[in-house]
Amino acid sequence: MVFDGRSPQLTLSDIPVPDPGAGQVLIRIEACGVCRTDLHVVDGDLTSPELPLVPGHEIVGRVETLGQGVEAFRPGQRVGVPWLGHTCGSCAYCESGRENLCDTPGFTGYTINGGYAEYCVADAHFVFALPEGPDAVDLAPLLCAGLIGYRSLRLAGEVSRLGLYGFGAAAHILCQIARHQGITVYAFTRDGDDAAQEFARAMGAVWAGPSSQPPPEALDAAIIFAPVGALVPLALKSVRKGGRVVCGGIHMSDIPTFPYADLWQERSILSVANLTRADGEAFFPLAEAAQVRTETVHYPLEQANTALNDLRAGRLQGAAVLTVSV
Repeated sequence: MVFDGRSPQLTLSDIPVPDPGAGQVLIRIEACGVCRTDLHVVDGDLTSPELPLVPGHEIVGRVETLGQGVEAFRPGQRVGVPWLGHTCGSCAYCESGRENLCDTPGFTGYTINGGYAEYCVADAHFVFALPEGPDAVDLAPLLCAGLIGYRSLRLAGEVSRLGLYGFGAAAHILCQIARHQGITVYAFTRDGDDAAQEFARAMGAVWAGPSSQPPPEALDAAIIFAPVGALVPLALKSVRKGGRVVCGGIHMSDIPTFPYADLWQERSILSVANLTRADGEAFFPLAEAAQVRTETVHYPLEQANTALNDLRAGRLQGAAVLTVSV
């Protein structure tokens, strides 16, 4: 499914199966999650895609062919490909362990062809080995929604009471991780979205309500997954002195002005950018230990536009996943 930049509709196209270069692997794709970042790409919020583009960065598949020099994987092995697809390895950020901030990165499904396809190639250094047991569809949302949620939680610091604003793919995974760690979770949704609030409670939230309503007690931190800047002042009002508000999305509408008093007393706002390979190495064993269960809605590859439309309209509970058969 190819995005040409002229409209948000993808086109089903026949393109050659790519050959893996040195240091790459060719992957036969089994499933690919549909992420809100994909919407930001096709809707033009992210303005520098490499066109024409195959979107998708929550890829689960099997190694088909190894490029020259690749020894970490074997043909037939199950692997996953995330959003961060390449880094330079030599800038100040890479050399200081902050490769997620690399000056010249490559991003899967944005500057590198991604997983809305039957095959893809990926830099072997940015491919994760995945367990054989779970279904590929269940694993796919972990490759971004899970990873970015985990990084957001790490940056939130030591917390006992955590608020999650926007209860979709990332939040429903993170809620399970947080509960596994003994953290009390409060979920915030759009006003009147009773289905999402019930879903949040089913995933382990002790309270779920509209984002316009304060939580029953002050939060240690809040993580905002919804791309709505107006939630930042609301979240600031909900965290205690010294609390953090973490913005977990790659794109957000403008944040409105708010009184300095709402930020005072050492409250802070910070954003999360991308992920590191170390995040994945820590997250996947944690997800297994927490017995994370992903709620998914399945679409065949050729219905990628329907999946994006359903995500855009808020018609999903959990995560959309494209299924691929070769």
